[in-house]
Amino acid sequence: MNDHSVPRQRELELWAGPECTVNRVGDRYLDQMRYSGFERRLDDLDRLASLGIRRMRFPLLWERTAPNGPASADWRCAEERLQRLRTLGVQPIAGLLHHGSGPRHTSLVDQRFPELLAEYAGAVAERFPDIPAYTPVNEPLTTARFSGLYGTWYPHGRSDREFVRCLLGEVQGTMLAMRAIRRVNPQAQLVQTEDLGYTTVATPRLQYQADFENDRRWLSFDLLCGRVTREHPLWNYLRHHGASEDELLAMVDEPCPPDILGINAYITSERFLDDRLTLYPEHLRGGNGRDAYADVETARVLGAHIGGFQARLREACERYERPVAITEVHLGCTREEQLRWLGQAWTSAQHLRDEGLDVRALTVWAAFGTFDWDSLVTKEQGHYEPGMWDVRGGDDPRPTALATLARELGHGRKPSHPVLEGPGWWQRDLRLLYPHHGELESHAVIGKPLLITGATGTLGRAYARLCDMRGLPYKLLTRQDMDIADPASVAAALDRWQPWAVVNTAGYVRVDDAETDPRNWRENVEGPLVLARACAERGVRLMSFSSDLVFDGRKSQPYVETDPTAPLCAYGRTKAEAEQRILAVAPDTLMVRTAAFFGPWDRHNFVTQALAAMRRGEPWHAAHDQWVSPTYVPHLVQTSLDMLVDGEHGLWHLANRGAVSWFELAQLAAEAAGLDRSLVHARSGAELGQVACRPRYSALDSERGMVMPTLEAGLERYLDEVELPA
Repeated sequence: MNDHSVPRQRELELWAGPECTVNRVGDRYLDQMRYSGFERRLDDLDRLASLGIRRMRFPLLWERTAPNGPASADWRCAEERLQRLRTLGVQPIAGLLHHGSGPRHTSLVDQRFPELLAEYAGAVAERFPDIPAYTPVNEPLTTARFSGLYGTWYPHGRSDREFVRCLLGEVQGTMLAMRAIRRVNPQAQLVQTEDLGYTTVATPRLQYQADFENDRRWLSFDLLCGRVTREHPLWNYLRHHGASEDELLAMVDEPCPPDILGINAYITSERFLDDRLTLYPEHLRGGNGRDAYADVETARVLGAHIGGFQARLREACERYERPVAITEVHLGCTREEQLRWLGQAWTSAQHLRDEGLDVRALTVWAAFGTFDWDSLVTKEQGHYEPGMWDVRGGDDPRPTALATLARELGHGRKPSHPVLEGPGWWQRDLRLLYPHHGELESHAVIGKPLLITGATGTLGRAYARLCDMRGLPYKLLTRQDMDIADPASVAAALDRWQPWAVVNTAGYVRVDDAETDPRNWRENVEGPLVLARACAERGVRLMSFSSDLVFDGRKSQPYVETDPTAPLCAYGRTKAEAEQRILAVAPDTLMVRTAAFFGPWDRHNFVTQALAAMRRGEPWHAAHDQWVSPTYVPHLVQTSLDMLVDGEHGLWHLANRGAVSWFELAQLAAEAAGLDRSLVHARSGAELGQVACRPRYSALDSERGMVMPTLEAGLERYLDEVELPA
């Protein structure tokens, strides 16, 4: 029974899945489920079920389960998890190959590949005859491009002939796999996924190339549906590059049309071809051997907004007249942009259903995040993008705001997060990296604001700058706008601007002067406490800041959140006092302990001043007897904003990972900048004229999650972004 003959369900379903790519690069396998820990945590299935999902894209991958063939398969992991899904009432869609090339004894260009995949598929069906749906090969066309045309993944082909062989092997394998499965379970559905990015051109001269790419994107579906006849626009292309007439016509004679077409739509998949080469840097210039052109993301140059989910779903529905589903929704970006991408995808699917198109579901993808997709999973660098859960906290993944939104969608509730109202970066003019082609469409930033105190300070200005980049409405407040130590002033400001959250960067920061200045207590204890009470009364989220100077330095290992405080100076005492009082009256506050700022936008931080002196050939004196965790301001701001959007609360340590003395920091910065590190001279803190007593060792670590990048990464970004004086 084909699913398209069944009356459409009453409501859009929520599905979900973990990123499960097991791709091969040379002789190495890169395994997303190992990186994310999904392979170890059975209770991840409970987490997914709690969202209200109906189906799960379930990885039952060939390379992991039967690397030496079905006869020696290890079914234990799958058995345990499938049983848990039955208990939870979630139906699996079994994925057998996900951007992979199979076990070591085969590959996508192996003539035996289709039969070997079918052999494994039949063994899966025999072992688990109640699995209702399958995706034997995820995104065959996309995988064939990266494995056979671009040389990215194994077998690293770089020709049209190898691309065609990879694609035909995957499609033939899918057909044979479904026949083997249906011999056991005749009702098994084929849910076939593919990325359907659309190509646009700047000038008519390149329209022929766009037409080819826009025809090619349908090939996996067309082949499965038996549409690639002699009249197909790519028949001659396939024949010219190695496909035999017999194998193409065999797929026409015995098609295997998908029961549900799964559309994976990504911003980066929408491409723009431009022969105006002078507009683009050298690394983007290429061509097809006939014409030279740049191939860039459409959103970065086209003035009009891309069609995205709605356009791709509509095309698929109209072309095949079969049910469709969005089978991957993920965006590696800041949290509010991830929320907007998911929210807009859901809205698009609902609109198409309202028009009468048979859109079945939306799949929240990369439930536990993705690793190293910035390098197309060719390098193990640990670059992580969180999903609905952030796995950097160990064996207890931390839910993000995406999990909250997905749960609201899955249980039929109206999404509630205030940042959803705003447009995504792909709808604002900052998306453009090059002169826009055609009339510019751009949406204004809207929504409830953040209030940011401390308009004259480094941190306050950094939050304002990055809120601009992220499309987060905000008000940057001076003391005249809101005096945090004056209850009437605070109440008036909160009532006037009606914020959803407040970021309090105001405070007394002169550590040595704090020993005798009474303003230290007013600005670091009294003011933050007044603000916390007012926010708690109104249900407004609050983020406030503390310091590594709450510790006495007696530890020899970095301090974590549960270590007792014992400040040595007046500044540290006010910060420790404020922590306790604020969390007592407003326990939902996100209290951030951090340390030793350096950043690219102000000239007064330690690293900027040290490098400026060394560029002038002057010596720089730095303390060798005080160890800290230097914090790159943009990393702090971006991470803490994500956590604020997540609704995170309580005490968190946010500092770049690493422990160095001030002397070593100056040396590291000099070396990274290509300067003479011998200009850095070691001195004691006393020799540098410090009045307040500072801890010998105040490096920070976190037991709640390693969410901040390393110090080395911070220095690298700093040197890329620093604004040097003219």
